[in-house]
Amino acid sequence: MKLNFEIKIAEGYKSPSQKVRVLTEKWVSDNIFCPNCGQINIQKMVNNKPVADFICVSCKEEFELKSKKTAIGEKIVDGAYRTMMERLSSNYNPNLFLLSYNFQTLEVQNFLVIPKHFFVPDIIEERRPLAATARRAGWVGCNILLHDIPQTGKIFFIRNRQIETKNKVLEEWKKTLFLRDEKENKEKGWLLDIINCIEKLSMRNFTLGDIYSFESMLSEKHPGNKHIKDKIRQQLQILRDKGYLEFAGQGRYHLQ
Repeated sequence: MKLNFEIKIAEGYKSPSQKVRVLTEKWVSDNIFCPNCGQINIQKMVNNKPVADFICVSCKEEFELKSKKTAIGEKIVDGAYRTMMERLSSNYNPNLFLLSYNFQTLEVQNFLVIPKHFFVPDIIEERRPLAATARRAGWVGCNILLHDIPQTGKIFFIRNRQIETKNKVLEEWKKTLFLRDEKENKEKGWLLDIINCIEKLSMRNFTLGDIYSFESMLSEKHPGNKHIKDKIRQQLQILRDKGYLEFAGQGRYHLQ
C-alpha cells in the first residue's frame, strides 16, 4: 500500500478542490481493499450516483469518501441535515471512508472506515440555517460527531502513517456486523451507548456494577426510560449473545 498520491493525474485541473478529489479518489481505487470481503475491488461509482462514491464490485458494499488536509478531528462536515436523517431511517446509507493527508507532501496520514451500522441520529448534529444573504438562504447542513462513535467503529487502515495488517482490518469489521441486525435506530443506539460505556472503562474485564456507574448519564440521555438498570442488563446480554462480550459469571464480563 502506497502513502503518496499519483500527482501527475491532477495536472490538468486548476481548482485545488478538484485536484484533491481526483488524487484521493484515485488513491482509494488503487490501494484500498474492501473491509467486508477483503477483495481489492473498490471502484469509483458513476458521477450521478447519490451519496456513495465507491462500491466493492465483489460484495456490493458502498462507501462515501471524506478527505481533509488537516487532522480528522472530532466532527466531519456533511450535507443537508434533512437528507442525512432520511438516509438513517431508510435501508440506504453507505459506509464512510475518512482520509487525512499532508498538504505539503501530498501523502496520506490516516485512513479509516466507519461502518454504516454505527450511524444513528444521535451522532448527527444540525447546523445553523444559512443566512438570508447566502445564495442558499435557509439551507440546513449537518455535522457527523465522530467523538460520539465508539472506537470500535473507527477501523484504521492507516494510523499516523503506519499501515495496519489486512487481517486486523477484516477482524475489526466483522466484530460489529451484528449491529446490522438491529433495524430500529433507537435499539441500535442503546447498544452503541453501552459499547461506549464499556470503552470508557478502559478495561477488558469489568463488572455489572462498573456499567451501573453510567446509570445517571444514560438516564439523562434516555429520559423516557425508567428502568435503566434493566436496560443495561438487557444490552449486555445481547452483546454477550453476539460474541462481543463473554460472561464470566457473578456479574463479571470479558471484552472479546
